[in-house]
Amino acid sequence: MRARLAGAGRRVSGLAGRIPAPWGFVVAVFVGSKVVLSLVGTLVLTAWDLAPGSLPADEATMRAQQDAISGQRWFSLWFAWDSFLYDHLARLPLDRPWTDFGFPLLYPFLARPLAPLLGGHTAWALLLVANAALLFQLYYAYRLGGRLLGAADGDAAGADGRRSVRYLLLLPTAFLFQAALTESLFVCLALATFWYAEQRRWLVAGIVGYFLAMSRSVGFLVVLPLALVLLNQHGWRFDPRTLRRYLRRGWPLVLVPAGWLTFMAFCRWQGGDWFAYQHAQEKGWGIKVQNPLPVAWSALTGDNSADALRVWIAVAMVAVAVAGLRRRAEWPYLVYTLVVVLVPLSMGPPVYKSLLRYLLAAFPVALVLARWARRPGLDPWLTAGLALFQGVLFAVWLTYWTHFII
Repeated sequence: MRARLAGAGRRVSGLAGRIPAPWGFVVAVFVGSKVVLSLVGTLVLTAWDLAPGSLPADEATMRAQQDAISGQRWFSLWFAWDSFLYDHLARLPLDRPWTDFGFPLLYPFLARPLAPLLGGHTAWALLLVANAALLFQLYYAYRLGGRLLGAADGDAAGADGRRSVRYLLLLPTAFLFQAALTESLFVCLALATFWYAEQRRWLVAGIVGYFLAMSRSVGFLVVLPLALVLLNQHGWRFDPRTLRRYLRRGWPLVLVPAGWLTFMAFCRWQGGDWFAYQHAQEKGWGIKVQNPLPVAWSALTGDNSADALRVWIAVAMVAVAVAGLRRRAEWPYLVYTLVVVLVPLSMGPPVYKSLLRYLLAAFPVALVLARWARRPGLDPWLTAGLALFQGVLFAVWLTYWTHFII
């Protein structure tokens, strides 16, 4: 028996040894986080069912929608609010007039070809797309973190990559990466775009950036920090010879805004209005583009403590990015962080409810935390504090006070 067990162990070790180094760690973290969050989520929901009182009317509606997707709580808890709108978009026929322009379409359209393989369940397909994106997101976080944190040897780079993955999953609302929402897809594409840009594979970066811009409206603005990556690779020079080199190597960057123009063209084709998305946002959610700084200040000085807490978290994340991304080579990631934090705030007070969700796009904050965690003794405390904070937010989200986060 001992010989058989030893032989089985050797076979498992041999199989694991054939898995490329990042993927073994990435898959283990993905599965572990999925199991832990699903278990915690089921326990919280079970305890909440035993608590006195009733759900608010709108939250009770969402609970009924979750039950319609699946009676298994560990599965249905990953659907909330916008998930059902994406499900609606994934099922709308394209041969009829299109009237729903409030959301970019990459995420629901990726679920369309998968739904028939899952018995026509578009909601299941949406969750599959989100989790597949999360898996690749962790891979690119490992790669980009190991490269950007400045480790000289392979072992240290691997340690930096592992810490980058861990702190990405410890961001305040990182549990939403596992939900049927666009967060994991957007961050996956953003990380991949920067990874290929850092590798000087600009055509691949442009193609990935094209889809990034189709996944969320802020995506087309990522062309700005990507252009800074290109400038950094050529020493921030502006002589005629270097300018020609910028054009020759960086022309694929035009594909990034082209992604959003493609969605605008779809709006024009289906609705006769290039700006149907903007008009739908204004009509449905009262969103109006404005200066983000007064919007943030209004929350910080107002009477709504929930809005103030959300904006303080945004301020803290910007402060971490400013403090940790001071070197010139890191300016593209600082600019990216400012873009993904300030652009949502430019939508006005309606954004407060979803601000914690939008802040997940600021992946450079996780890279800064991973660098700081190199200090002896800091890593355990930082990990424990972030895990506890995320756990509180996860419990708040699960107990159907979801409008605090989404």
